[in-house]
Amino acid sequence: MISYLTQEIVFPQVNQADADGLLALGGDLSVERLILAYKSGIFPWFEDDQPILWWSPNPRFVLFPDKLKVSKSMKQVLRNSDFVVTVNQDFRTVITECAKAKRVGQQGTWITNSMINAYVKLHEQGLAKSIEVWQNGNLVAGFYGIDLTNGVFCGESMFTKVSNASKVGFISFIRSTNYKLIDCQVYTNHLASLGAEDISRDCFLEYLN
Repeated sequence: MISYLTQEIVFPQVNQADADGLLALGGDLSVERLILAYKSGIFPWFEDDQPILWWSPNPRFVLFPDKLKVSKSMKQVLRNSDFVVTVNQDFRTVITECAKAKRVGQQGTWITNSMINAYVKLHEQGLAKSIEVWQNGNLVAGFYGIDLTNGVFCGESMFTKVSNASKVGFISFIRSTNYKLIDCQVYTNHLASLGAEDISRDCFLEYLN
């Protein structure tokens, strides 16, 4: 049964989520609620014409950094490309570009204006970070996510305007950090090709805790 959230900053137990992972609806996007959500294995995902929807899917799609897969062709791109990767240089632009990115089978965007403003607040408090990929001084790719400071990074969304640019940013980020787990939330072919895999929700929660 899907729970309806009130102003009280609490969530139901994640095992109450339905088969698709939908756990609750309503509430708000305050910093306090978002941090509680991520620490509980929950994330918001909704469109402009919907209430706030909160999800905790089972299984959970994650990447263990030591299982990162880099193809021979990608290794060559990493050696020879003129991409420059930075962290936290332009968070608002990265999340805005993610919102504008066209995605197969998706009409609008789930990164609404309210989401952008909420995650910018998280960033300002050091709880969300962006990774930027530049080419000739232009921002050509990037992604953002939540840094839980317990060794888990919760990736949210990425965009790219140039072939391979987002992969360069993602691989460079993984190689330069000490995270024990990257939360990718739900399956994508792109991240599966880099080594991401499904684990049970219970296993994911053990890493969070």
